[in-house]
Amino acid sequence: MRPLRYSINVTLDGCCDHRAILADEDLHGHAVENLEQADALLFGRVTYEMMQAAFRPPTRRGARPDWMEPFARTINAAKKYVVSSTLARVDWNAELVRGDLGQAVQQLKAQSGKGLLMGGVMLPLSLAELGLIDEYQFVVQPRLAGHGPTLFAGLSKYIDLRLVSRLEFGSGAVAMRYVPRR
Repeated sequence: MRPLRYSINVTLDGCCDHRAILADEDLHGHAVENLEQADALLFGRVTYEMMQAAFRPPTRRGARPDWMEPFARTINAAKKYVVSSTLARVDWNAELVRGDLGQAVQQLKAQSGKGLLMGGVMLPLSLAELGLIDEYQFVVQPRLAGHGPTLFAGLSKYIDLRLVSRLEFGSGAVAMRYVPRR
């Protein structure tokens, strides 16, 4: 059974808007390591479209720093599952996920492999409600954004977590991995 891991960058005040995050070489290297621990990615429509726009080739030369290229290569090669009721089709090594969300994700998790990696905001909220996330990673950025969106807004119940690892970056960001207390 593949574990479902959720990873997201968040500011100290809870903002998870990607435009508020300070990207650097260390954080992108860490993200590549996360991608390499998964057989596939699970995205909602918004995250899929955002990542595709930023990292799908071809990109014009100089559009992003050279240190982003390992991440771009890794995410381009990854199998992707996209949960969407509005997209008619997907490409970029992706497959649409339709129907009952809980059943569909349980079927993906039941396959053998290293794991599924998920980012985003809305899809993780739904899967947290269903108790389907096996690991949470929050990369906390040393920044106050003063706006949202925020993580898990509207969660109907507490989810208690246990810290399993912590990693500090030179930028002051801290990656913390948690598993649900069950």
